[in-house]
Amino acid sequence: MRIWLCSIFISSMAFAQLPETDIFLFKVEKKDSVYVLKNPLNISHRKGYDNQPIFNSDNKSILYVRIDSTQQADVMQYQISKKQTTYLTKTEVSEYSPNISPDGKSFTCVVVEKDSTQRIWKYGLDGTFQSILNEATDSVGYYTWLNQDSLLYYKLTNPHSLRVLDLKNQTDKWLCNNPTRAFKKVNYSLFVYAVKNATNTEFRIYNPTLRESKWYCVANATYEDFLWHPVFGLVVSDEAELKRYNEKTQNWEVLFSLASFGITKITRFNFDSKTKQLVVVSHL
Repeated sequence: MRIWLCSIFISSMAFAQLPETDIFLFKVEKKDSVYVLKNPLNISHRKGYDNQPIFNSDNKSILYVRIDSTQQADVMQYQISKKQTTYLTKTEVSEYSPNISPDGKSFTCVVVEKDSTQRIWKYGLDGTFQSILNEATDSVGYYTWLNQDSLLYYKLTNPHSLRVLDLKNQTDKWLCNNPTRAFKKVNYSLFVYAVKNATNTEFRIYNPTLRESKWYCVANATYEDFLWHPVFGLVVSDEAELKRYNEKTQNWEVLFSLASFGITKITRFNFDSKTKQLVVVSHL
């Protein structure tokens, strides 16, 4: 039996209830200091679950998770120029949440193993297994790299918690309870995370070196998906819109509205490293 991950249960009974999701790729263009989206393309275009897309470090391909009728989750690779999709992993375990390693030479995933243990595995860019990142770290729901030696991860404790894993010194420190599933790198030494309650989401900036957490802003809504962009700053998904937090006005502003493209609910999104492309998951 595979256990809870990505906010769903993967079981024979629950498979039919998996959300229908499609992945869309957009070109991002800048005109007179305004960014616009163009050329929407549905790159998954099938019935079923396709989710958690990221750009490869060269921005030429997208890695994402597909769950097929066998309930298996595997990592797919979409070659942007060729418009071709291939399997990167095709295993007896289920891979989720692909992330490119900080050195760009491999990728990592949360893997639901045969005994339902959830740990982070490392793969070569061709999909070959390399190692289990830290065998003592389990019950991982989500994670993100901070640098080569440390990462943040969402642990499936009761209540759920956000933790900082130092791979070099083999330390695992608690940060907060009830985090959102997103927590993103701001720069080499800082990251943004959020704590939610029934009515709002509080965003905080954490400095691992100083072990210091500072309040950043609050949203009067419950947001799960967000990122930190070098130009736009803090960006969240809100139904069919991507919104950014304006530090000067201390207001949330609409960055992009995707309603005109037929997208009603964005559940994941990522920009490439040059802000030339945007990939979003549309929850149908």
